[in-house]
Amino acid sequence: MYSIIVVPAPAAASGSQVRLAPGERLHFGRAAPRTAGAPHTAGTPRTAGAPHTAGTPRHLEIPHPGVSRTAGEIGATASYWTLSNFSAASTYVVENPEGAGEHIKIAPGRLDAPVPFEFSRVVLPAGGDLLDFSVWAPRHDYVERAHSASASAEDGEPTALAFPLDRSKRYFLVLAALCESRLRGAPHAPLPTVDRIVERLRPLWPAVNRASVQWNIDYLAVKLRLKPGPDTADAGPRLNGKKETLVSLALRFDLVHEDDLVTLTGLPAPTPVTEAR
Repeated sequence: MYSIIVVPAPAAASGSQVRLAPGERLHFGRAAPRTAGAPHTAGTPRTAGAPHTAGTPRHLEIPHPGVSRTAGEIGATASYWTLSNFSAASTYVVENPEGAGEHIKIAPGRLDAPVPFEFSRVVLPAGGDLLDFSVWAPRHDYVERAHSASASAEDGEPTALAFPLDRSKRYFLVLAALCESRLRGAPHAPLPTVDRIVERLRPLWPAVNRASVQWNIDYLAVKLRLKPGPDTADAGPRLNGKKETLVSLALRFDLVHEDDLVTLTGLPAPTPVTEAR
């Protein structure tokens, strides 16, 4: 059974997908490795040659003068994949297209860095260009929730949620409107102004105004523990960039998903998963 699928970009010499089973590897670069049994060091792939067997990497050719001949290597496992950067100077970036800007950096010479994303975009700096190809990892494994919930019920009281949010409340509409542009694939988009949020929410909330939106933003800052509550004498430090901090926290911990954006259309949101343990 295949573990990951590599989808070459138009810049690659071959447009066909590459399917890797657990234990298999894929070398990528401007040229295929020339020697077999090369040592496992930065700048040199582990092995090369034909025919392909488990442990012997195939090759994805990226014929761009700014891409190293031996740029890197992908390794497949059962539940994640690894990326090796054979470049001596260039950092590679692995982006999560569904993660509203989530990414990891693979430093020059780094070997077998684990990549946890189910869908990934590998970005390679190539001269004045940025080249990319996609990696799909459909074999992610998750605990069976029903079994986990029944087993945990015997252990005592359920665990309190870290960030309890009610998706039926107006504050969640405000949070979803704040996160909308970044969840829709523009991770570096500027956040909407309060006036834009008012305009966005008016079809669902006819009485909305600037004061009510700002009140909900302040309430979210307290609810997500970015600021002390009104019941404490400690006002806490001044929170600059409140909207940016809220969105960063919400997206980092998946408090708002792309599926939650249906709340902005008036449709019922998906039922959130609660922690049973």
